Amino acid sequence: MEARDKQVLRSLRLELGAEVLVEGLVLQYLYQEGILTENHVQEIKAQTTGLRKTMLLLDILPFRGPKAFDVFLDSLQEFPWVREKLEKAREEAIIELPAEIRKLRPKDSVTCLAQLNWRF
Repeated sequence: MEARDKQVLRSLRLELGAEVLVEGLVLQYLYQEGILTENHVQEIKAQTTGLRKTMLLLDILPFRGPKAFDVFLDSLQEFPWVREKLEKAREEAIIELPAEIRKLRPKDSVTCLAQLNWRF
């Protein structure tokens, strides 16, 4: 998962936790698409509250590969308002990123761009 997408999940963590995103088809879709393993699904379901289940999902997602964020967005069919919020935060992160790059000195830009996972 790109650094930008990790930041989006981190910045909306409490709001996402309040939505109890693990009910319904979200987990099954993420499992079907290979983002979660069977062990992940079992571990998430074993949590005692919806908040804990969602928080564990949010802990796992950043480590599940480059497609994890997009597949997570796709899984939110039952939660269109959450998907919209995540997409908006992602777009705002893209708009803010170039400002960070402008602060860099030219000789540092190649190294720093790699650290920011910026792709042209």
